[in-house]
Amino acid sequence: MTVDLTAATTHTYRAVDVPVDGGLLHAGVWEPEALPGSGAAPATGVPTILAIHGVTAHHLAFCELAARLPGVRVVAPDLRGRGRSNALPGPYGMPRHADDVAALAAALGVERAVVVGHSMGGFVAVVLAHRHPALVERVVLVDGGLPLALPEGVDVEAAMAAVLGPAAQRLSMTFPDHAAYRAFWRAHPAFTAAWSERLGAYFDHDVDELPGGGLRPAARIEALQQDQEELFTGASLLPALDALAVPTTFLRAPAGLLGGEPLYAPEHVAAWAARLPRLEVHEVPGVNHYTVVMAPHGAAVVASVVGEVVGEVVELSRRPSTGAADDHGRFAPAPPGDQNAQEHPARRRPVVPYPSTEPETPHAVDPTSEVDR
Repeated sequence: MTVDLTAATTHTYRAVDVPVDGGLLHAGVWEPEALPGSGAAPATGVPTILAIHGVTAHHLAFCELAARLPGVRVVAPDLRGRGRSNALPGPYGMPRHADDVAALAAALGVERAVVVGHSMGGFVAVVLAHRHPALVERVVLVDGGLPLALPEGVDVEAAMAAVLGPAAQRLSMTFPDHAAYRAFWRAHPAFTAAWSERLGAYFDHDVDELPGGGLRPAARIEALQQDQEELFTGASLLPALDALAVPTTFLRAPAGLLGGEPLYAPEHVAAWAARLPRLEVHEVPGVNHYTVVMAPHGAAVVASVVGEVVGEVVELSRRPSTGAADDHGRFAPAPPGDQNAQEHPARRRPVVPYPSTEPETPHAVDPTSEVDR
C-alpha cells in the first residue's frame, strides 16, 4: 500500500470503534485543522457531516470528499457487515444501519449533523432522518436514497439480479493477492477511464486475508442479500420519504454501476422531486455511480454542494429565530418570506460541469479563508 488515503493537509484522521448492538462498529473521523486566520481551535464549534457509504463499500470511499471540506468534521462508518465492521451480526436492513449510525454519533458527541449518503448509504440517510430526527439537520443523497425503478413486468428478484448480481458474484470470489484484486477493479467499466493509485489503495483496504492465504472482499454476502431488496421495495424507506422533514438534495450520476445506463433515469428522479417538496435535484456531469464520490472530479462537485449546505446550516444557526422551534430544536415552517425558515434557497449555485475551465478549489464554510490543500 503505497498511498495513505487518510493523509490530508486539511484534516487529521483517526479510526474509532464504538459499541453497537452485537459488537463494535468501525469508523473513520477526519477532524479539521484550524482554518488560517480563524483564530479558533479546530474542534470548537465545528460543523459535522455523517458520510454513509454504499452497499459493498467502506468508509474510505469518502477520502476524496473529506479532503475537499476544510473546516468540516467528517465521520464515516463501515456499515454493519462491511469493511472492518463485517464481524457485526445480522439482521441488517436500513433501520439497523440507521440505529448504528446514530449510536456512532452519540459515542462521538455529535448532536446535529448534515448527513451525506452515497448509493445504499442514501437509503440509510433517509431512514436515519426518520428514526432519529433530532440528529439530522439536512440530507444530501448521492445517486441513492430513492427507490429504484422496477421495470414493468419484472419482479423484484430479477431486478435485484440485474442491478446487484455482479456485486454478489464478486463477494463470492477469492483473489491470490492485492495485485489480482486491483486488476479486477482496474478492468471494471466504471474505472477504466478513471483509474489512479489512490483507487488502488482504496481497494487494498477492501479485502480480508484468508486463513490459508489469498484474499476475499470484506463485505459479507448475507448483508448484501438482506439489504438489496429494500432498494426496490422500500419497506422502511417509503414511510421515511413520506415523512421527510428536512431539506434534501439529490445528486444524480448520469452513468451507472457499469458505466452505462444510469441507476436513476432523469424522469424517475423528476417524479420523486414532484412528490417530495423538500427534495432539490442536481446532476453531476461526467461521472458514474462510483466516480461521483471516489474520483477527484466527482468528489469536487459533491464537496461544493455539501459545503454550501453546511454553510447554510451554520448561517441559519447564527440567526435569531422568528419561527417556533419543534420538539427537536429545529425551526417549524414560518410565514412566507421568513429568512429563518428551513427551506431550500430558490436557486443554489449551479453544479460545476466537468471538465471545468476553473481550477479546482475546496469549499470552506468560511468563504474568506485560504486553505492550503
